[in-house]
Amino acid sequence: MNIIKMIKGLVVAAIISAFSFAAYAADSKKPTRIPVHNWSSQIVMANVLGQVFEELGYSVEYVPAESITRYEAVRIGDLHIAHETWESTMALPFYEAMDKGGLIDAGSHNLITFEEMGFPNWILDEGLCPGLPSWEALKSPDCAANFATADSDGKGRWLEGPIEWHGDVMPNRLKGLGIDDLWTVKFAGSADALWAELKAAKAEGRGTVIFNWSPNFTDAAGFTFIDFPPYYEGCRIENGGTWETTGCGSPKGWLKKAAHIKFPLSHPDAYKFYTKMSFTAPQIGEMANNVDNLGMNHAEAAAAFIANHRDQIDLWKR
Repeated sequence: MNIIKMIKGLVVAAIISAFSFAAYAADSKKPTRIPVHNWSSQIVMANVLGQVFEELGYSVEYVPAESITRYEAVRIGDLHIAHETWESTMALPFYEAMDKGGLIDAGSHNLITFEEMGFPNWILDEGLCPGLPSWEALKSPDCAANFATADSDGKGRWLEGPIEWHGDVMPNRLKGLGIDDLWTVKFAGSADALWAELKAAKAEGRGTVIFNWSPNFTDAAGFTFIDFPPYYEGCRIENGGTWETTGCGSPKGWLKKAAHIKFPLSHPDAYKFYTKMSFTAPQIGEMANNVDNLGMNHAEAAAAFIANHRDQIDLWKR
């Protein structure tokens, strides 16, 4: 009797395995769905992945997506990957999606990230705000006046990234530091608007404080982050902090890769490359530089990057 049950069990397992194999074989024919956002390195890296996946025999679909909601999209299988996950602003939705099930940690890039408000170095040369990069320099009305714009109501302006990136973190910081009477936050529509602001401020001879991050092309272009009070877990309002603590700066962190839980089975060669792939800060800066300074489109920038790092790319493909 036990032998009969065992045989029946093996037959059922074989049938289930056959159906599973057929399902994954069918899924492997579907395009790999890669999210694209609104900053250059993320879009170029999406194209690098897409072009390599095509070399491996897969088809690819680039899907416009929001930074925060992409993790739920990966979790339920609408996207296959999320290849630039910044700890300081994206860790919470990343881990929430993992806890629900369906999203897996596919490893980290070989670098440390940092996201913060800062300024181009020529502002120091012009003496527009003596005491920078210490945030204490921002308490000077004379400093703030040198950073006013037509839309800032006489206050100094901080130009943040798109509001979907960080919400009220920077307006809350101004209030927490007690300098919201001198400074105001405006939100850029895209990363491109941040780089346009750098050029405009230089041409107009006025100060500018913008949101920026590292790794980025600006790492080699003369940019300094402001020194704010140290970050610690729970200091921000959205993480349980108070107005006395929310003036804290930003944390340094990892840059992770996420994947849908079935991606290793449906697209095994793509997933193997994806887990091995680990870019450095200069490499990610190179991706952004190809677009933001050299004027390539994102597909051209990816192709140029792959050509420049062909040996490394081929090693990860093995």
